Amino acid sequence: MAQETVSAPAYDASSIQVLEGLSAVRRRPGMYIGSTDARGLHQLVYEVVDNSIDEVLAGACTRIDVTLNADGSCTVTDNGRGIPVEEHPKYHRPTLEIVMTVLHAGSKFDRNAYKVSGGLHGVGVHVVNALSEWFEVRVRRDGHEYFQRYERGAPVAPIEVVGPADTTGTEARFKPDATVLETTSFDHETVERRLKELSFLNPGVTIGFRDERNDSFVEFHHAGGISEFVEDLNTSTNPLFRPPIYLHAKRDSSDIELAMEYNDGYNETTLAFVNNIHTPDGGTHVVGFRAGLTRTLNDYARKRGFIKGDKEGLTGEDVREGLAAVLSVKLLEPQFEGQTKARLGNSEVKGQVESVVNDKLAEFLEEHPAVAQSLVAKAAQAAQAREAARKARELTRRKGLLEGGGLPGKLADCHSRDPAQCELFIVEGDSAGGTAKQGRDREFQAVLPLRGKILNVEKARLDKMLQNEHIRSLITAIGIGIGDEIDMSRLRYHKIIMMTDADVDGSHIRTLLLTLFYRKMPQLIADGHVFIAQAPLYRIQKGARFKWAYSDEERDRAIEEFGGAKGVVIQRYKGLGEMNAEQLAETTMRPGARTLLRVTVEDAGHANMLFQILMGEEVEPRREYIQEHAVEVTNLDI
Repeated sequence: MAQETVSAPAYDASSIQVLEGLSAVRRRPGMYIGSTDARGLHQLVYEVVDNSIDEVLAGACTRIDVTLNADGSCTVTDNGRGIPVEEHPKYHRPTLEIVMTVLHAGSKFDRNAYKVSGGLHGVGVHVVNALSEWFEVRVRRDGHEYFQRYERGAPVAPIEVVGPADTTGTEARFKPDATVLETTSFDHETVERRLKELSFLNPGVTIGFRDERNDSFVEFHHAGGISEFVEDLNTSTNPLFRPPIYLHAKRDSSDIELAMEYNDGYNETTLAFVNNIHTPDGGTHVVGFRAGLTRTLNDYARKRGFIKGDKEGLTGEDVREGLAAVLSVKLLEPQFEGQTKARLGNSEVKGQVESVVNDKLAEFLEEHPAVAQSLVAKAAQAAQAREAARKARELTRRKGLLEGGGLPGKLADCHSRDPAQCELFIVEGDSAGGTAKQGRDREFQAVLPLRGKILNVEKARLDKMLQNEHIRSLITAIGIGIGDEIDMSRLRYHKIIMMTDADVDGSHIRTLLLTLFYRKMPQLIADGHVFIAQAPLYRIQKGARFKWAYSDEERDRAIEEFGGAKGVVIQRYKGLGEMNAEQLAETTMRPGARTLLRVTVEDAGHANMLFQILMGEEVEPRREYIQEHAVEVTNLDI
């Protein structure tokens, strides 16, 4: 895919505008990077890389290199124009120093310097500087290399010329500050996925990624852009056609790109970006895309006689079954909701994207009748399944009413009716379920036992799902519905806790449950309502003393603390049912004493790929994944 060549506009001291001074970043870092945990840590890398990507968008940069250094620091280098270093004409301070130390100072507010930018809030690199133990910047421009070092946001010495330079660009190296961040250890895969994503979104750049900690290097360059991105998303599926549909058009000041492809599965994966920033919660651009897709396919189906007369048309759910799509929108002034930019709010973008999809997709369908027919046939099958699912839902509701109440019979509900206080334990088997019912706090803890494994929803349509007793029980107990009918205001428990045995069967049941939540109730995970209970594997006792151990390592440490193995009694729990009610409550259920792991999905594209590989129909991708990652795990269930 060709990239339009543009001449880079002037970028000097006058491009930098100061809005207000830097304050409170170190005291409240979560306001600027979302959190102080691993997510916030990696946001620091993204903010620095985004500055280099903005140079790419300006047509001034073709290469970016990111290195995770052995000392825990990160280096980002580009061959852009280099941050201006001369004295600012208005503020009479070195421009580089203003860029690095003053909140809301940046060229992103000057349309002549950057037409499009992801870092529109102007807080990115300043915040990284403020939250770093130290930050070093090297700038190559005007024939010189300039250097300045900062410690916890403050310059250590004035900018100095350290040598000549026959190229231009910026090198930023920073070490996150452990006194304000919960973790300072970068995750290799997390950084690599984001860089790969950026290379798809910016086909004109090459991105190198080196990790000195494991002596690895990888280089990303995807000339096919977001079309290659969609093919990557569909790697472990059976696409209905190749290559993906690619649409590109401009509306007013918006530049809109869309690539889409269908597979023979039942799930939708739509990744949306605004100025290279992933918007996991969607927004007006996604609403416009979905409206345009539904209208265009309905118009085509009626025009070609696939839908006759006044027969009900295809719904959005129908036309998105098996869809993999990447939507990338470039805007002059995007309005995001929150600093983490999870959702786009520009009202005008909905109509712009819808218009592009209506015009360009209709044109494509007319020119490619075989592809068009496969899309409509796929959507028509989804519509038939939807109708069957509707009948199944109605039957389920009528059955519930006839039996006097809608809650499943195996559910031991809690007394409280305040969802914020209530917890639902999903327990493997009747034996463990009975123990959990005895050990729970009846005021706010409910228990739903599952006998056997639930249906793998990765391989099933909605109508088949609703024929499964376990899934019906889960849907009814949780209360929000599934698919397009989800209503989070009806959520009955704010903590949904999977409590399964620490063996292969328990791992498989957890994976099946996670697949159900991720595919059919994604808002549960997005809003942080899904947890995994951590039950102990061992009880180590010597005399009157005892300890719980959640791993073999903890068991061995406990034995050492007790003075060796002599006289030590070790009980290994093969399943939750082997504990008595008090033990299960003490170790796994009681707030304050227990350990819960919250389930999050930081990277939707990666999660989508894993579910497709591990739970989908294709055997070969699953075998390859297991072979590649076998050394990293002790127990991988498929």
